[in-house]
Amino acid sequence: MAFPALILCLSLAVDRVFGDPPNALHPTAHLGRFIGWWGQPGRYPASLQRSAGLVGALATASLFALPFLLVDMAAPPLLLIVAGPVLLKLCFAWRCLEEHVGAVEQALEGGMEGGREKVGYLVSRATGTLDEAGVRSAAYESMTENLVDSIVSPLFFYTLFGLGGAAFYRAVNTMDAMLGYKDERALLGWFPARLDDLLNLVPARLTGLLLLLYFATKGRLQPALRMWRRDARKRPGINGGIPMAVMAGGVGIRFEKPGEYVIGEDARSLQEAGAEIVAAVRAVTLLAALLFGTTLVFITLVPTYLW
Repeated sequence: MAFPALILCLSLAVDRVFGDPPNALHPTAHLGRFIGWWGQPGRYPASLQRSAGLVGALATASLFALPFLLVDMAAPPLLLIVAGPVLLKLCFAWRCLEEHVGAVEQALEGGMEGGREKVGYLVSRATGTLDEAGVRSAAYESMTENLVDSIVSPLFFYTLFGLGGAAFYRAVNTMDAMLGYKDERALLGWFPARLDDLLNLVPARLTGLLLLLYFATKGRLQPALRMWRRDARKRPGINGGIPMAVMAGGVGIRFEKPGEYVIGEDARSLQEAGAEIVAAVRAVTLLAALLFGTTLVFITLVPTYLW
């Protein structure tokens, strides 16, 4: 039986029905506390911070992935079919992205201050002076970028390496989010940041292709492809600009981080197009799940037929 494919499908159902557990029960929250403990530059002399980042990152990701790996390898089938979807769901966040963006939209109905506060939970940029368009841009940029980081990449690494692979990726991505900045954390966070770039290299481009496929069904293939070619490199980093550029072109909007980049063209406002961004994220999530699930069925069943 193609257990891995079934676990993947069930994990999406778990996510949609239950969403994320409270922080007190979420392993990633405890992971963040552990990273916050060792990931303080002041603990190390500058000459050792790069090495500390490398050792700390590999040790942290390995320790976090170990329980997931053991369940995947040693759990009896009945336990695996129950625990596997829950553990995989803990490695990605789909419903949560929609809830966060929905909270920003709801807060904006009550005024700018509420919108700025809510979007501040999603992005690292200063939000205190953002106007309404800037708040929405930050929120939907976060959703679009996290289509890779929080959905496609974890499912991609589950397909390749099982629950342990998804958990290892989740740990690396969390370390990059906490340490991968060009400030006093730069030396300590260089390895998690570069490793995160490497791990997302294929998933980011795969997400771009799936977005193109989705927008082709909407008659928007050409503008989506044009923005990929024109604007994907405007955002710092080698991966995040790809889904943002394709989304901007496909929906017909502009993402802007003041003073740093403008991606896309504002043929429409984000207020008008927000629901279409959410719909595109949903569609690509399901397309990715179909692709990965089919791959897992093939990997599981073909050797049986060959022998």
